Amino acid sequence: MELRQLKYFVTVATTLNFSTAAKKLFITQGTLSQQIKQLENELGSPLFHRTSHSVMLTDSGMEMLPIAQKAIDASEECRQKIIDLRKSLTGTLNIGLTSSFRDLLKGTVKDFVRQYPGVKLNIVYKPVKELHEMLEAGEIDFMIAFKPAAAYEHVDSEELFTSRLGAIMHRDHPLASSTLLTFNDLRRHRIILPGSGMQARKAFDRFVDLDTSDLDVAVELNDPETIMSLLHGTRLIAIASSLLLKYDPSLVAVPLKEAPRNMVTCVHWLHDAYRKRSALKFVELLRCNKILYE
Repeated sequence: MELRQLKYFVTVATTLNFSTAAKKLFITQGTLSQQIKQLENELGSPLFHRTSHSVMLTDSGMEMLPIAQKAIDASEECRQKIIDLRKSLTGTLNIGLTSSFRDLLKGTVKDFVRQYPGVKLNIVYKPVKELHEMLEAGEIDFMIAFKPAAAYEHVDSEELFTSRLGAIMHRDHPLASSTLLTFNDLRRHRIILPGSGMQARKAFDRFVDLDTSDLDVAVELNDPETIMSLLHGTRLIAIASSLLLKYDPSLVAVPLKEAPRNMVTCVHWLHDAYRKRSALKFVELLRCNKILYE
């Protein structure tokens, strides 16, 4: 059997639709059906049960799927290792980030593209749950996100740097000169809370024993850039990571007595997966630049 046929089989098995699979593979449906039939003939067993309305995996197909996927992954790993043996780094490096790091890595990205012009960077911003799924599926080489409360299964997490959850406000705000604030101090002010699902919000909910109805919450959102813009020309205070200060020097972060002292940023790798040289070089640059973040 050919590797190409295995890829065809996996695509049909994951979509359960020959038409959709053919479009994803950029081949005709007739060609796809022919290749699957040849594979089934070679194996001596049908892999799909087809009706006029549906496609389902047979028992043989279900047993074949993880084997085929493993063969495809091994082939891709071999191809990437060969690429990495070249003196100059090439290929594509796929990186996943949560929205908290939207602008934070600009310096490292600039350094990387200057030093390794042969590598194309593909950077995606997603919620941490989606990034974890992409990492498991091999769609990204690593992800950068805050350290989770419980370790991810099948994932190795390496600490990069730390930040704080605090009260972020413009330098002109009346509380900007404070050295420490409590949530009682914030009750007289309108608040921006990180949106549900953001790791800053998870840290807030996990460590802060406070009914948010006691606060005058003006906005809840999950985009750091919008949070920054709302702090200009207003008396709003954002409960957010001090990473926001890296984006805008006109903002200040006042520590909150009840909030966690440290939020640990990690690079997350799929356990036992091959790590591209380009990925290792990118993380190496991140570590060199960590003084910029702490």
